[in-house]
Amino acid sequence: MDAKSSERPDSANDGWKERAPYSIRNSDENVHCIYEASCHCGKVKYQLSREIPLDSKLCHCATCQTQHAAPFQWAAIFHKEDTNFTHGHHNLEWYDPTEKSVEHKLPCKVRCSYCHSPIMDEGRNMILLFPSLIHFKSTKERENSKPRCHMFYTQRVIDIPDGLPKWTGLNDDSDLVEDSPPELVREHARALEQRKAKEQEEKNRRKQ
Repeated sequence: MDAKSSERPDSANDGWKERAPYSIRNSDENVHCIYEASCHCGKVKYQLSREIPLDSKLCHCATCQTQHAAPFQWAAIFHKEDTNFTHGHHNLEWYDPTEKSVEHKLPCKVRCSYCHSPIMDEGRNMILLFPSLIHFKSTKERENSKPRCHMFYTQRVIDIPDGLPKWTGLNDDSDLVEDSPPELVREHARALEQRKAKEQEEKNRRKQ
């Protein structure tokens, strides 16, 4: 295998182009377009058919800071089928931050191969899109993707006292810190206590 083919192992197998989120659907497939988005140079363009993302977060982890060269990453979660590339899905490159490879192995980061704008983080079932690339036509449209929480906030480089929930790691799977809403902190503490009690009950049952 030569150097060029080793950089793009999927170049000999373009099946990924026919699968969501990369598949291009024709106009006769009645694709419902709510938003349009593109990279900085415009070589990669896509549409979104979901008005409000499944979730929207600000991530402060070191990987996001490094990959985006920014204090944090603003990402919105969508189903893979919510996207429709209208141009340039062949102008993409991948990066696996775990193995530091350019293979299309999930999960991975996706960028435009020309201007290198981040396009998405592709997971096994969902994708993280970056609202900064979406061409919102109004403030109301932008509000639909407004962040709902912070993740990995203890790794932050700047404080953001916005009153949103702030998690030490992944949301709902770590601890709340800083200026998180007090009622949410209490609710999360109760949920943890209930989970621990259930786990202890299960252990006791197994011992009997």
